[in-house]
Amino acid sequence: MVPCAQQPQLPTAPPFHTFRQAGRRVIPLPRLHRRSRRTIATMASASGSPNPVVLGCGGISVDYLAAVASFPNPDDKIRSLALKVQGGGNTGNALTAAARLGLRPRIISKVANDAQGRSILSELQTDGVDTSYILVAENGNSPFTYIIVDEQTKTRTCIHTPGSPPMVPEELTKANLSSALDGVDIVYFDVRLHDIALLVAEEASQRKIPILIDAERKREGLDELLNFASYVVCSAKFPQAWTGASSIPVALVSMLSRLPNIKFVIVTLGEKGCLMLERSSTDASEAGEIDAEALFESLEKSIDQSSTIPKCVASKV
Repeated sequence: MVPCAQQPQLPTAPPFHTFRQAGRRVIPLPRLHRRSRRTIATMASASGSPNPVVLGCGGISVDYLAAVASFPNPDDKIRSLALKVQGGGNTGNALTAAARLGLRPRIISKVANDAQGRSILSELQTDGVDTSYILVAENGNSPFTYIIVDEQTKTRTCIHTPGSPPMVPEELTKANLSSALDGVDIVYFDVRLHDIALLVAEEASQRKIPILIDAERKREGLDELLNFASYVVCSAKFPQAWTGASSIPVALVSMLSRLPNIKFVIVTLGEKGCLMLERSSTDASEAGEIDAEALFESLEKSIDQSSTIPKCVASKV
């Protein structure tokens, strides 16, 4: 990607409107890798449907989480403090959260007919996720991830084994794609299975179905998918890595400039909450200029650090 020009003064609208800082979230260590996806519920509910339908396309897996006192040194032998086996993968996590929030999720993905694959399907079905569009290969292995949770640094290290054989575009028939998208209010992509995701995104775009991209990091096929995005939720490191900007606020502005179809972009900041930049509906001729970094700093200063209740702090521009 070509780094964007860094501008000290930036127009507020369009496309620049609002920064929002959410409150703190404490995530128990055994679920450190899981991230809530209330964004999906919020966007899907905008359709007005009583129980919106969400289609997810991407990674599902089994996660083996081992909590340790501290990360081992090379050639160490240590004991885990706790071990947990549960479903994972960004799409699996996101659509499980959507189901628990009352939405009707369905997933396009692939597993093998092995113990891990059967466990993945069973857990998703128990949570109310429609798995009828998940392909099951008779041979091969389902995706799985070893996750070392370091209690000392509050970090996790993931060692992922992809599923084999991988899903290929020919396995998603036109009939299944059409059926999967019928009645859908929003489509979610984690940028896994990028060839499949692109087919789904093209059809969803033709049907004018909103698209949410989970941009965790730069991946193959991400740039093509972002061109279809209505909303983007990304990790703390992604905006600067993708744009080459000097700071997160400037990077978010650059993302809205380079992706004219997106309505807002959110960057998650761990315990600090998240930061949102929303495209303004104000006519550009009516807008002044504002320093994005200065605006962000002013919002940070207005946060009540003593409060433990999540809250939204919004700018007036």
